[in-house]
Amino acid sequence: MSSIDVRPGLQMPIRYLNPNLLISGARRSSLLLSVYQRATSFRLRAFSTGASEPAVKLPEKPPVCTADELHYVSVANSDWRLALWRYNPSPQAPPRNHPLLLLSGVGTNAIGYDLAPGSSFARYMAGQGYDTWVLEVRGAGLSVWGSSIKEIEQSVNIVSKHMEEAAESATENATNGAVSAKEQPTDSWSAEDSKTRIANNGVVSVKKQPTDSQSHVSENMMSVIKDDPTGIATVWDESKLVAKLTETFMRLSETLSGFLSEGQSKTISVKLLDQISKLIGDSQLSERFNEIREGLLRLLETRQNSAIGGQFRDLSERLVNVIEEGQRSVSPQLFDLQERFYSTIEDFQKQLDLIVKYDWDFDHYLEEDVPAAMKYIKAQSKPKDGKLLAIGHSMGGILLYAMLSRCGSEGSDPELAAIVTLASSLDYTSSKSTLKLLLPLADPAQALNVPVVPLGTLLAAAYPLSSRPPYVLSWLNQLISAEDMMHPEMLKKLVLNNFCTIPAKLLLQLTTAFRGGLRDRSGKFLYKDHLQEIKVPVLALAGDQDLICPPEAVEETAKLIPEDLVTYKVFGESGGPHYAHYDLVGGRLAAEQVYPYIIQFLNRCDT
Repeated sequence: MSSIDVRPGLQMPIRYLNPNLLISGARRSSLLLSVYQRATSFRLRAFSTGASEPAVKLPEKPPVCTADELHYVSVANSDWRLALWRYNPSPQAPPRNHPLLLLSGVGTNAIGYDLAPGSSFARYMAGQGYDTWVLEVRGAGLSVWGSSIKEIEQSVNIVSKHMEEAAESATENATNGAVSAKEQPTDSWSAEDSKTRIANNGVVSVKKQPTDSQSHVSENMMSVIKDDPTGIATVWDESKLVAKLTETFMRLSETLSGFLSEGQSKTISVKLLDQISKLIGDSQLSERFNEIREGLLRLLETRQNSAIGGQFRDLSERLVNVIEEGQRSVSPQLFDLQERFYSTIEDFQKQLDLIVKYDWDFDHYLEEDVPAAMKYIKAQSKPKDGKLLAIGHSMGGILLYAMLSRCGSEGSDPELAAIVTLASSLDYTSSKSTLKLLLPLADPAQALNVPVVPLGTLLAAAYPLSSRPPYVLSWLNQLISAEDMMHPEMLKKLVLNNFCTIPAKLLLQLTTAFRGGLRDRSGKFLYKDHLQEIKVPVLALAGDQDLICPPEAVEETAKLIPEDLVTYKVFGESGGPHYAHYDLVGGRLAAEQVYPYIIQFLNRCDT
């Protein structure tokens, strides 16, 4: 839900109102009803099924998509449309029996598989005769929210444009040798913005235009009376704050009920009220605030009923009265209280938006995104045995392991003829992986404080410091590619175009891989426990200088697979060349050493 900054331009405290511009009680009731309806509408969109929406192929691809075709597939229980980049098999290559699905790592898109014509994993596989598809899971790359093909096209073109602009901006900043925080994209994409919710190279920012009725309300609520002879201006006071508070509490009580557990809702509610309490401090108003606080917490724990909206409104009005009384105080402690109070509420609402927008974890990919893509690919390619070949890099390989494990435990067919994992493991506990830096996010409360990690924005900001003297962040490059293993232009494209924003909820589940092995969201199913039950051939590859998924982590998982089904290999020599995390996919020697090895394995399994 997009928000509009309505803070007045004047810096002086507000103590008086122009009576000719006060919003009437009827208008205020109408406004609050509108707030409630918008909150409810947001929740309904968040849980829309989308199951009846057909998959589509875009007649025209955006420039950022370098595949032959761009398809979109629906996801059950969601309005997400997942992007599938298709690379048609070469007519000169021998015909293959199975299509090939490529899965990317956490917070990355399809570009990593197609950096350039001479450095394209996807093109190489298509050139070998495989009908090759790259899936972009929800929140990654060109995956969008939308229903009709027109909406999808509009959203995709906007996303593509923002991806290009972000890369150009970062390149310009690198050339100038500095990155300004103000130039970085901001996280303001909402479900109403072309029904698109996506984050690329950090986040996409799109401003939603208000309707005529919203503009009318906003003008009444936010007018600044610059010609007021008293020198005091604004009408935002009670009406605006009551509306803002009511909307916030309604969202905490209703909209977030499907996204947060009862304990999490209470944690985040207490956090907001603590912030307000700090604004008031130990003033004489604190006792009255504490009474209101207790009432709000009781109400937030109450089941939804028809009277809850009115009760929230009444408590909000009482709270606003306390704030107004503090604003009229001459105490330095309460100076500019109204504006600081409004800023607190607005910042809190933005955090709620992030929690709702980025509400998915690893199991959503496993149970919804990947099966939807596989079903669509089979319908398009029509393999005789109904199976696919699949290759996963990093988290993409983890998804394939988890799928085989789940099917092994259930005795079901994963519908995969063979899989290849590149730098992937289900258990990083005993390794020295740098991903252990994510462990602080293992605290659910911390995940609420930081709902998303804008990986794309962070890497784009860091790029000039890793690629130019004095190279203070050059160590970041080593996480991606070993020395001299990736052309500088390819590395730049990878850093500036391939990474997206990651939900903390996803990272929270992935951190279990560092505490005994990856588990499902309930914590009861340990994926590595069932690898010995799989019946699908596996090729597990590692890079000798991979700091993210070291060879020992890859081997730890490979050892759990039946010996007659698994092949494990480490690329890299003691005297060089060396392979880091992305070199298996886009390194300068990958086409000579890694790709042919994979093809030999796939050809043996493509029967």
